[in-house]
Amino acid sequence: MRKVLFGLGLESGDQQVASMLRHAHAADDAGLDFVSIGDHPYFADRVDAYATIGFVLGATRTIGGAVICTNLLSRPAPILARTIAGLSLLSGQRAVLVVGAGGNWDEIVALGLPRLPPGARIRALEEAITLTKALTGGGDPVTFDGEFYQVYDLAPTTGPTPPIWVGSGGRRGLEVTGRHADGWIPPHAADWRSTLVTESRPLIDQAAASVGRNPSDVGTIYNVAGHITRLPVPPPHTRREGGRWSGGGVSQWVEELTFAALECGARGFNYLVPPGGTELDDTTLQRWTDDVVPAVREAISRH
Repeated sequence: MRKVLFGLGLESGDQQVASMLRHAHAADDAGLDFVSIGDHPYFADRVDAYATIGFVLGATRTIGGAVICTNLLSRPAPILARTIAGLSLLSGQRAVLVVGAGGNWDEIVALGLPRLPPGARIRALEEAITLTKALTGGGDPVTFDGEFYQVYDLAPTTGPTPPIWVGSGGRRGLEVTGRHADGWIPPHAADWRSTLVTESRPLIDQAAASVGRNPSDVGTIYNVAGHITRLPVPPPHTRREGGRWSGGGVSQWVEELTFAALECGARGFNYLVPPGGTELDDTTLQRWTDDVVPAVREAISRH
């Protein structure tokens, strides 16, 4: 069975820097696989995502880092390719590139960027991934004359292309994911029992197979959030209206994530600040890193 990854979403407020760095170190010390941070350059009270993830990678030893999801249009693909390649080289290949077609468009246009219609967003996403792959991993100089990006006789970086994950939900975005990505992050924190995932995953698999890829090469990485209590909670309260996982006791988390990995093929879990919160408390963090993750790893290893 392929390795299942466990991550931690970090705080990004400019008044949360001390907590964010402390939590990143705790995740590194606990042996988690990656930390993540959101990308919201239009908010003045958030630290820049790529400056932060670079700083975190430099301050840790083994843990990977990802911006989930990169605000693509505000970070042009040729420069993004150079950025992620540099982070990968400096960190010993611990950087992951995560991109999407864009979400908060009112805020995006506030940066002076054009408001793209949905179809154009997906075409821009596919161009960005294609160009990033062309500009990393060595090879001949690249000339790319696309609809959204153009480069001329530009030499690629020599290091390997970092893993690329895509956050996508619509049919065309899912097809781009299947053709190009190493990982898929379902939208709206949809989980392994959701109709959204059940209906979306076949579209990814079909698109992957259509270009000669093995569908299993595209892993599903779930954003998970919810309270982690010491004792179990009544089962109806472990899921919100609509069936989405909302948390429970440590043993319930272990059972649910083990099921997701072994029965549903989940390839990763990224724990985020619980809904309604702005910062992880130390007790929740410790339960994730010390109780839930090791137990799920152990359960998976037995199969």
